[in-house]
Amino acid sequence: MPRFFINSQLSQQHIGQTIQLPDEIYHHWCKVLRAKVGDGAILFDGRGGEYQATLTAIDKKTATVAIGEFNPINRTPAFAASIGLVMSRGERMDYAIQKATEMGVHRIELLTSERCQAHLKYERDLKKLDHWQAVAIAACEQCGLNLVPQITPPVALDEWVAACQAELKLVLTLTDGNPDFSTPLPHHISLLIGAEGGLSPDEISLAIQHGFVPWTLGERILRTETAPVVALTALHILAQQKS
Repeated sequence: MPRFFINSQLSQQHIGQTIQLPDEIYHHWCKVLRAKVGDGAILFDGRGGEYQATLTAIDKKTATVAIGEFNPINRTPAFAASIGLVMSRGERMDYAIQKATEMGVHRIELLTSERCQAHLKYERDLKKLDHWQAVAIAACEQCGLNLVPQITPPVALDEWVAACQAELKLVLTLTDGNPDFSTPLPHHISLLIGAEGGLSPDEISLAIQHGFVPWTLGERILRTETAPVVALTALHILAQQKS
């Protein structure tokens, strides 16, 4: 059954009522997927839980659905992981955001650094952020998550590490990183991940000064778009082992 994010708040007061579909859902469901009256879908508004919806009418430009049962299901991890992700170029950012979302990341905070090869210009900021937020929404639609991670505007790495208040703060490094995972993971975890070329020694040192723990993901050098997936997967496994 298809799933669609609806950019308006739904509540249990809508159950049994009929609403008009937003244009983008109408186009995808009715035009691309060729849905028919009586077909069902899942709608979610990004605040948690999901609603059954049934197509009740379709015309050339609009469609309506009846809102059915609410399911409060939560498919997010037991911990809330935020990523401080240094921006990279091209499709690498799309991939990193898509896969981190599928792994249940809570928040993606964009960073600039010494080796950052991608810088948003002021006039392009909103368009790029909207695009990346749409990538995260599409990933939620595909993987079953009902809480959409927020993508925040880029800030300087030094500002971000100084302001980070997570219970566990990890910085991915190529060497000398072996955190103590012998105790259960805390709820709020932040990961600092560099772009192409990794983080500079000064940036790693600064992060450590602000309480970040170095973490090495093995002997191989991972691409910047691969590192979030590997790190989040490892945290999932650790959380399951400690539960």
